Amino acid sequence: MAAGVVSLALLALGLGVLPLSLALQLGGTGLLLALGLWLCRAHPARWALVVVLPLLLAWGLGHQPGPEPGDPVALVPSGSHQRVAIERIGTLLGDPLPNVDGLGCRVPVQWPRGRSELRFSPCPKLQEGWRLQVSGRLRRPRAAPHPLLAGPAERLARQGIWSVLDVEQWTLLAKPATPVADLRRRMAQALLERGGPAAGGVLAALVLGSAVVPVPLEVRDAFRVAGLSHALAASGFHLTVLLGAVMALARGGPRPLRWGLALGAMLLFLLLAGPQPSVVRAVVMGAMAFLVQESGRRSRPLGVLLLCLLLMLVLQPGWLLDVGFQLSVAATAGLLLTARPLEEKLAGPTPGKARHWLAVAVAVPVAASLWTLPLQLLHFGSVPLYAVAANLAVDPLLTPLTLGAMAMALVAVTIPALLGLVAWPLLPLTQLLLWISRQFAALPLAQWQLGRLDPLLVVLFSAGLLPWLLAGPASIRRWRRSGLVLLAAAMALHLGQSAGDHLLLVHEGERDLLVARHGGRGVLVSRSADQVSCGRARQLATGLGLQRYDWVLVSDPVPSQEPKCWQGLSDTVLSSIGETASIGTTANSDESASQPAHPPGSGSAPPGSQAVMPGSSKGPAGLSLQLGQQLQSPGLSLRPLAADSQAALLQVGGQRWLLLPDRQSWLSWQDQRGVSPEQPISGLWLGFVPRRSEQAQLPTLSPDRLWITASSRPGWRAL
Repeated sequence: MAAGVVSLALLALGLGVLPLSLALQLGGTGLLLALGLWLCRAHPARWALVVVLPLLLAWGLGHQPGPEPGDPVALVPSGSHQRVAIERIGTLLGDPLPNVDGLGCRVPVQWPRGRSELRFSPCPKLQEGWRLQVSGRLRRPRAAPHPLLAGPAERLARQGIWSVLDVEQWTLLAKPATPVADLRRRMAQALLERGGPAAGGVLAALVLGSAVVPVPLEVRDAFRVAGLSHALAASGFHLTVLLGAVMALARGGPRPLRWGLALGAMLLFLLLAGPQPSVVRAVVMGAMAFLVQESGRRSRPLGVLLLCLLLMLVLQPGWLLDVGFQLSVAATAGLLLTARPLEEKLAGPTPGKARHWLAVAVAVPVAASLWTLPLQLLHFGSVPLYAVAANLAVDPLLTPLTLGAMAMALVAVTIPALLGLVAWPLLPLTQLLLWISRQFAALPLAQWQLGRLDPLLVVLFSAGLLPWLLAGPASIRRWRRSGLVLLAAAMALHLGQSAGDHLLLVHEGERDLLVARHGGRGVLVSRSADQVSCGRARQLATGLGLQRYDWVLVSDPVPSQEPKCWQGLSDTVLSSIGETASIGTTANSDESASQPAHPPGSGSAPPGSQAVMPGSSKGPAGLSLQLGQQLQSPGLSLRPLAADSQAALLQVGGQRWLLLPDRQSWLSWQDQRGVSPEQPISGLWLGFVPRRSEQAQLPTLSPDRLWITASSRPGWRAL
């Protein structure tokens, strides 16, 4: 196989099909593959992990994609927020998708050189493949304000997009034929109309993948928390089900028939699901395994996986940093290296049919979960605690539902009159799948939130876990005790870091989120009550390992339109200091300050508190955190400093931070300093840029303890 890669590269270079640089890359990849396969013959797992995979990582990291010559992003100065007026002609690469805030929509566009994302407001009715002439303001996408948060720049970079065009005018030039996109659209629409947004969305995702069809956010979250996200993402499982059904039909038939049906099924799967990393990996690996099987030779699954990775990373090095690609590869490696030995141990020497089935059913999700565990902690900071049990519960449903959904999609575009008959037995099964996922997602600690591990701790954790995942000679097993020490050290270091005193400020436009942590607990102060801020606060809680905040203060004069979102973050939510509250609970007064706020997730309000909904008339008028009251939980407290502003004092362990979110808070604090002695403070946060005259009145603090929110550029500060 390696010699074939080198030969094909030389032949393509001689024919002028490939440029010299790419031909050299392919030739070098072939030589690297030859070395890897030669080493893998004797000790496949050991040498693959020690030699080949590090070389693959180095290759992918050294060839990350960037803007190609002529990309329109070159018109915008680097590092600036400048908007440049342009007018261009391009082809839409997808159907428009609604923005997160519900205002307008977005769609990627292919220019003659490079790509951009078009932003429309209001959203027009456009389709993939249409050619447009657009004019508007070109800008660079915003980067995430904090590593724990998602940003447009990171999302678009994974698609090879480096600029955003806010469309002011557009003209439709052509509607070329797009048979594949039309087929996807017809299939998805038929299944959604028959089953509704939830059940129909799940059925459509089983055929096309959740990246192609709209699945309600509530359904996505339930599947994610239950550890069933792989069921909605087009991957190797769906292709295995499709290939199994096709090869069962062609069993005993002539070779041309088997080849035609298998390759046709793989091509159809690739066209419908799109060239996503997990889909490409599944198709390439499935094709190689099929060719090896048809040739009569014994397949080395690990060698096939390595060959797939080499080919994919040569052509698309950017996939190396794609989370879906990483999870797909790790899960596949777990199935190849750990599932079978684990199955044999669970089944025992003489298993019965029931025990053998149970061993297979348990070994597959356990192996995949263990191999993806370090990536879960690195990227998400949370682990679905009941993933194995949930997979066992839905395993009898997924195969018939996947085949049935594919049959429904086929009937929808061939014999629509029979769609109701095919859907009749599938919709109850889909509702059962939804019910099971929601039940597991609603269990206590369904998402075990440990917080995102530092990359070095992830490496330490993986090194400790690896000897337990690999079955092999005594030379591997003897490292298992050392592995336990490494696992314990990684988790102890992480928990020790999380239990300390920390203060994190995230600034993004008009939004400021201040998170304080002490002893593994956390509280939140937000200047904005909109849904985006609430979503950001939820992401921070997950990334920091907080199940819920002890209490939340949302100091926004505009009531929240999504009160349930904020109430899902904590049982104690207040809306303001010294003003009429629109969301929250009353706080403890000084007389009851010794009573701490209730533990997160306890489901009960603190003594003497009363929940108030935004815009609701419940509760006393003027409900808010008043002067003389305070929010308090173990090691964390906040009390207002004035009755006419948002000035407050935040206590984090032994540190005292002064919070002055606006100039009125500054003036109130200055007036207070004139009538009462100033107490020593550990740090100061200003939510505005002070004037020169005000800078002279700032307390003397080191630069790392004087935080001034910049009004122009997003970012974060931490202590």
